[in-house]
Amino acid sequence: MKDIDVIGVLQEPVRRRLYEFVAEQREPVSRNAAAEAAGIQRTLAAHHLDRLVEAGLLETETRRLTGRSGPGAGRPAKLYRRAETEHELSVPPRDYRIAADLLAEVAEEARLDVQLQEAARARGRALRGSDVPEANEVAELLVARGYQPYDDEGVLRLRNCPFHVLAEAYPPLVCGMNLGLLQGLLEGSGVEVAMDARPGLCCVAISKNHDH
Repeated sequence: MKDIDVIGVLQEPVRRRLYEFVAEQREPVSRNAAAEAAGIQRTLAAHHLDRLVEAGLLETETRRLTGRSGPGAGRPAKLYRRAETEHELSVPPRDYRIAADLLAEVAEEARLDVQLQEAARARGRALRGSDVPEANEVAELLVARGYQPYDDEGVLRLRNCPFHVLAEAYPPLVCGMNLGLLQGLLEGSGVEVAMDARPGLCCVAISKNHDH
């Protein structure tokens, strides 16, 4: 499906609500859970969820929710999670990803990690502007940048990495850049931004700075 068609899939309000709910969850969700969150019937939720799968926005897996196996364990449930694929739309088509990939390759070969991280920190400050965010504004600021933060026992972890494709190809370079960007963005807000790579999550985590 073309990216412009994917945008069309998300124009339907209920479908978009379902997608946003699934994308925000740490674990795959069932049709029943998605239907309840969207306030619609299960059959309608199933229709929209499967349309999102067809569009490449969601992925599925099948698992018994009881955790049991064998006779009497119940039928496996179809579960939905956000797909790792990315979609972009520009008219006429432009391919910034190739340029980004080439620049990252050259920067890695030239061992420009430190310079890139410093530049990213400066860019983070520029994105923030002159207003230093308060600690209670950090999550909102991260949402605005597309990171999808959630609280994990006092630590903000990030479900989404805006640089996912490049980070997979050039992990030290791009994760260091991401760290510098967030350090600059959140500088002065009383939080500590540090590398804390976890499977399926952005490599950076944010916690309260105990010096504040």
